[in-house]
Amino acid sequence: MTILKNKTILITGGTGSFGKAFVSLTLKKLKPKKIIIYSRDESKQWDMQENYKNNSKIKFIIGDIRDYVNLNNAMKGADFVVHAAATKIVPTAEINPFECIKTNINGSMNVINASINNNVKKVIALSTDKACNPVNLYGATKLAADKLFISGNLDKLKNNTYFSIVRYGNVIGSRGSVIPYFKSIAKKKTKIPITSLDMTRFIINLKQCVEFVWMAFDKMHGGEIFVKKIPSIKILDIANAISSK
Repeated sequence: MTILKNKTILITGGTGSFGKAFVSLTLKKLKPKKIIIYSRDESKQWDMQENYKNNSKIKFIIGDIRDYVNLNNAMKGADFVVHAAATKIVPTAEINPFECIKTNINGSMNVINASINNNVKKVIALSTDKACNPVNLYGATKLAADKLFISGNLDKLKNNTYFSIVRYGNVIGSRGSVIPYFKSIAKKKTKIPITSLDMTRFIINLKQCVEFVWMAFDKMHGGEIFVKKIPSIKILDIANAISSK
């Protein structure tokens, strides 16, 4: 996997669960020239900087993908972009629909436009299984974002930037995972709420997520939605496993 070697990579939402894993593993295995971590959470950036003191390959920039001007400036010199920033929590999106749309749709448009403006070579956007036949706002906004990224490939007479998407399931240990949520309820000795006993979740870990993005960068020609074959588990089995501990 040499495509990222000696290249500059910008990752939006870089202080999230995926971002931290991506930065750590990419530095260790692929020897990039620089990784730009773009995120709006000052506290998370401060904590993450402690792990990369005196590392000249890491650059932290405070910013929101809603802010096109700042994002565009941050992207200068980037060869590749990983778009991981999003409003991800389903109930939060339902309660704050305007905010979810501003980040997941408008913010994604900014990432596309800034990437084209800065002649970024390749962009990978992180999607979710909830974008397939969405039944909630979060899934609907991610589906819209997917459509936007695919459309970024349509006019190659005007730009040379290629856009593709990777879709995941439930990332173990991430902020959006059902597992830490169930664990927090189990600690309170209360019943774990399950919407449907027939529901299943697709399970993937962070290392697999990062390796999947590497593969997508290597294989993409623009316009693909990469969907990893991963195991599924019944939501009831997850709840029983957690509550029995």
